Amino acid sequence: MALHYQRGEIAGLARLIVSVVIGVAVTVVLRVTTSVDVPLAGWAIGAAIFVLWTWGMLYSMGTEATAAHASREEPTHGVTMIAVIVLAMVSLGGVVFVLGHKDHTSLVVSTLASVIMSWAAIHTIFAVHYARIYFTDPVGGVDFHQETPPTYSDFAYIGFTVGMSFAISDTDLSSSKMRRPALAHALLSYLFGTVIVALLVNLVAGL
Repeated sequence: MALHYQRGEIAGLARLIVSVVIGVAVTVVLRVTTSVDVPLAGWAIGAAIFVLWTWGMLYSMGTEATAAHASREEPTHGVTMIAVIVLAMVSLGGVVFVLGHKDHTSLVVSTLASVIMSWAAIHTIFAVHYARIYFTDPVGGVDFHQETPPTYSDFAYIGFTVGMSFAISDTDLSSSKMRRPALAHALLSYLFGTVIVALLVNLVAGL
C-alpha cells in the first residue's frame, strides 16, 4: 500500500515534467530543422500532452477507482498546480510580446495555442484538485444531486463549467473547502478568457 501511495505521490508532477520535456524537445527540433522561432510552442505542446494524458488516465475511472485514486493523488499535487499556473501565466506574458510582432504568423499561432492549452490545463488541474478535496475527510463538499458517488468525469464537469462560465451551474458547493478554490479558479478563468478574446480581436483588427 505504501508503494502505491508513493507512486501516486509523484504521478501528476511526473506527467507534467514529461509533457513539458517532450514539448521543449519538439520546439528545439523545429527551431534547428526549420529555423521557425516558436518559443511558446514547447509549452503549448507540453500542456496538450499533459491534458490528454491526464484525462486519458482518469476520465473513464468508475466510482471506486476515482475515490481510491483521488485520495492518494497526490501530496505533491500543490507543486503540480503551482507549476501549471506559473507556466500558464508565462504564456500570457507572451501575448504582450506577440502583439508587436503580428506579422510573424508562426509566432502568433504558437502564442495563441499556448494560451488556449494553458486554459485547458488550468481547468484540468482544478478538476483533479476538486476530486482530491472531495475525497479528503470529511468526504464531501459538492452536492451532485445523485445517489452514486462522483467520478472524475463529474469533477471534469465542474472544472470546465467554472472555466467557461466562471460559475457553478447545477452542482452545489456545500463547504468553504470547495468555495475557496472555486473562487480562485473562476478568477483565473476570467483572466484567460479575457486575454484570449482580446488577442483574437486584436489580431482580426490587424488583418
